[in-house]
Amino acid sequence: MIEIRIAAELKAKCAKAALGSVEAAVETGATPPGLDEALRSCEEKIAKLPEPRAVLESSAILATRAGYKGLGKDPARYRGSAEALLRRLIAGKGMPRVNNVVDVINLVSVESRLPIGLYDLAQLEGPIEFRAGRAGETYKGIGKYDLNLEGLPLFADAQGPHGSPTSDSERTMVTQATNHVLAIIVSFGGVAPLNDAMKRLADLLETFCAAKSAECKIAN
Repeated sequence: MIEIRIAAELKAKCAKAALGSVEAAVETGATPPGLDEALRSCEEKIAKLPEPRAVLESSAILATRAGYKGLGKDPARYRGSAEALLRRLIAGKGMPRVNNVVDVINLVSVESRLPIGLYDLAQLEGPIEFRAGRAGETYKGIGKYDLNLEGLPLFADAQGPHGSPTSDSERTMVTQATNHVLAIIVSFGGVAPLNDAMKRLADLLETFCAAKSAECKIAN
């Protein structure tokens, strides 16, 4: 597996930061009916809650916000991707449908309340470091404007920053041509939730993306 490490400077400010990575060969394509049904079920589950907004106060969401604040980034302006997806569901907008691999990652992110970065391994130059963004660092987020990375928790390979728990970059995004992926689950609340999330992710990739040889690893 590609090496992933947490920078000492980030760990000093976010002591419980931990990462769970899943690496697998996949077949990227359209969202299959079974996955679409799972996504609809997830949407309905949130919609039927007595107080849907209560999910925004889950321990994983609160830990992510605290991590951002610890690094000096406003979590109300730069949200973790799990919180952004949950807010989308609460607003009745539903889960986006992109492709089978991206949709699996979004489903597990909503279920676990944890941000998940997704990368095309062919576009990465390891090792990968999880650290805070530096002054002047930026990249074009997927379908977004250039992201101000200063103070933002991010992933950087030999070419520089390529992803974050808020928004990943276009450079390493998964496309229809992608056949080997790396997913990184981010927990600012310790390792406890990572094993279940990694197993769920690996299982769904096998079921809906023909994943082979999935490997899982924790860094903390």
